[in-house]
Amino acid sequence: MFLPAMLQKFLTPKVPPMRERSVQCIGLHGLHRMAYVEWGNPNNSRVLICVHGLTRNARDFDFLAQALAADYRVICPDVAGRGRSDWLKVSDDYALPLYVSDMVTLIARLDADSVDWVGTSMGGLIGMLIAGQAGSPIRRMVLNDVGPLITSASMQRIAEYVRKTPVFAGMEDAEKYIRTICAPFGRLTDVQWRHMVVNGVRQRADGQLELSYDPAIAEPFRKSFLSVDVDLWPVYDLIRSPTLVLRGAFSDVLSADTLAQMAQRGPHARTLEIPNVGHAPALMDEAQIAAIRTFLLDA
Repeated sequence: MFLPAMLQKFLTPKVPPMRERSVQCIGLHGLHRMAYVEWGNPNNSRVLICVHGLTRNARDFDFLAQALAADYRVICPDVAGRGRSDWLKVSDDYALPLYVSDMVTLIARLDADSVDWVGTSMGGLIGMLIAGQAGSPIRRMVLNDVGPLITSASMQRIAEYVRKTPVFAGMEDAEKYIRTICAPFGRLTDVQWRHMVVNGVRQRADGQLELSYDPAIAEPFRKSFLSVDVDLWPVYDLIRSPTLVLRGAFSDVLSADTLAQMAQRGPHARTLEIPNVGHAPALMDEAQIAAIRTFLLDA
């Protein structure tokens, strides 16, 4: 387990180790299993759900989860088609309605009346769609480099690498690729990069490595988001959960103008810009973790 010494101060010896679990969900074309990892005391009534971006996975949150495991039961799912979760039979099902349904199923499985939420990019969109519902279970929410308006131009940049299906001879090749594609995440240590690589690839039958997501997730993404902007302002304006929005200073997904509007509309979010980072902050940095921890526990 990779854990920077700087995060040790947040942990106690009594924090249970990570546990791997799954929950059965249903979509339009049948059942599928969504995997998740769980940190902290399983009997803790304070629950935090952390949801990753489009091509990432649950293990992106290991550093954040370990830092918060003394205060929360932390749940980090692999969204359908990613990580250890099942691939869907019909590619068009890889869309926000199914992801929202799966997360509601997960919350029911956890027997949680309310949850806090950290969502990176796609995970933030899922969170907004749940938080905007009447009777939403989301108590407090952190949106990591995502807002209610995403332009088609930024979606086209993401589509460029989502449509690729690289194969790697070994970990060194995989790490070189991931360091390049994920460079906007900011400055990470060698240990953090290796953590992302080890948990972001899987071995094929021929012994080579590939990224740990179903390439078919790109199909509905290309159909839906490349010609029109994503506009969720009507949803955002319904949110009443206290919200913190993080923005990478160089982000091409969350603009500075949208960030400013998010502070004035809907939940009147607190905002924090992260210097020297694009889309999206990796949430492995001590300062980023501290900001999230302070916001979530400020209640």
